[in-house]
Amino acid sequence: MAFPELLDRVGGMGRFQVLQATALVVPIMWLTTQNLAENFSAAVPSHRCWVPLLDNSTSQVGLPGALSPEALLTVSVPPGPSQQPHQCLRFRQPQWQLLDPNATAANWSEAATEPCVDGWVYDHSTFTSTIVTKWDLVCDSQFLKPVSLSIYLAGILVGAAVCGPASDRFGRRTVLTWNYLQTAVLGSVAAFAPTFPLYCLFRFLMACAVAGIMMNSGSLLIEWTSTQARPLMITLNTMGFSCGQMLMAAVAYGVRDWWLLQLVISLPFVLCFVYSCWLPESARWLLITGKLDWGLRELQKVAAINGRRAAGDGLTLEVLLSVLQEEVSRGQDPARLGTLFRAPELRLRTWVSMLIWFATAFTFYGLALNLQALGSNIFLLQMIMGAVDLPVKMGMLLLLSRLGRRTLQAGSLLLSGLCVLANTLVPHEFGALRSALAMLGLGALGSSLTCANIFLSELFPTVLRMTAVGLGQVAARVGAILGPLVLLLSVYGPSLPLLVHGTVPLLSGLAALLLPETQNLPLPDTIQDIQNQAVKKVRQGPPRGVVLKATQF
Repeated sequence: MAFPELLDRVGGMGRFQVLQATALVVPIMWLTTQNLAENFSAAVPSHRCWVPLLDNSTSQVGLPGALSPEALLTVSVPPGPSQQPHQCLRFRQPQWQLLDPNATAANWSEAATEPCVDGWVYDHSTFTSTIVTKWDLVCDSQFLKPVSLSIYLAGILVGAAVCGPASDRFGRRTVLTWNYLQTAVLGSVAAFAPTFPLYCLFRFLMACAVAGIMMNSGSLLIEWTSTQARPLMITLNTMGFSCGQMLMAAVAYGVRDWWLLQLVISLPFVLCFVYSCWLPESARWLLITGKLDWGLRELQKVAAINGRRAAGDGLTLEVLLSVLQEEVSRGQDPARLGTLFRAPELRLRTWVSMLIWFATAFTFYGLALNLQALGSNIFLLQMIMGAVDLPVKMGMLLLLSRLGRRTLQAGSLLLSGLCVLANTLVPHEFGALRSALAMLGLGALGSSLTCANIFLSELFPTVLRMTAVGLGQVAARVGAILGPLVLLLSVYGPSLPLLVHGTVPLLSGLAALLLPETQNLPLPDTIQDIQNQAVKKVRQGPPRGVVLKATQF
């Protein structure tokens, strides 16, 4: 194809690609901290009702004898389900009879209790403050905590739907630069939000930009990298999320105030905004949309950075016009969302891609919520999850060039589904085995994510690639929102959530087999390119073991 030849002339894998990968992956690490921040900033510490005998020194005057804090707590707060002080009730009047060693629960009744009308007292040994302690998101208001996360995920969903078409229209780098600024400003403002609704609003608007950063970073890496080096760059991009998990654990361990943590993970995007102005716009997008002058300048800039200035100086508008005239004329045709569903060459690709994105996020968030039941130190658990994810993704990089995209995409989803379904057969007494299967399933989902970022982007032409990626991100966010909610099905059967979480990736893995292989194929620029690839496959005949119908799209 024409553009891969141009990219080879200016350097498809050189100094520029290394600098670009560094510039784009570092923000991905900090972006991951935004996604995971509420694991720490919204942590729920131990708490109990505020009671005068313990928390008001003037009320302790005249108490009989020298009573210990434990004794005062016994007469002020009833025991909860685990025989610890109740978190949401207190006695209306001190129950002195409970100091009798022979006292039992029969010595008080529900009528003697009342809600925490004067507020709560929180344990600050782990976190100095969280949004839960600031706005009392406990007891009758505890549902507001998951609402905050749902609003954030909804922001990513909206951002994915908006930023995809915006990037196809205004450019990858242009939208990415704006997203960096939006994340820095709104993330910092959220740290000083005076009310919970405003905090949710600022996080929602910031999440819209987070979606744009994720999509445009991957797109720039793909469109400025040669076919052979593409898996390496995208794997580095996904490894940024793994390193971000470990970064989140380290930053949260050192910063225990929620507002300061929110500020610390937002300010680095100011630097990202500044240096992103240096990043070249996607030359592939510029040429396809007819912006030849700008595209020529960007190609010459990259050639100079890669030490191929002579090759860059040899490029002229006449050269670009002679090579890309047909592609540019087709690239100027309106590229609309409906084309993904109307064009026969794209319809199946679009639906299966959305299913893969949905299944990966749906099962990942469902399993991640279950992992919290392990009761481990949350800082250590976060660090381990990131550390385990790294070798999995490096192994995927080695396999992508040997086994092909489609095989690995389907295999990783099938493996994750089988691991989750296998857990339905393992008794709860075998906790170590259940945890091992869950970690193996999460590792397979990490592999699926790495492969999806490469494979699913290669399926679509340049004029529609970001729109297709945006649709995939929408599907992923819907899956992320619905995944944890499936746990509510446990009231109908303890294994029902696992059955759902296991069946969805299993079905999507089978559906992935319907997609064509893209290994070692040039990126398509137009729908005509996809049609040409299908015709070429028909002439060559299907590979052994592959049904021809599954490779025609």
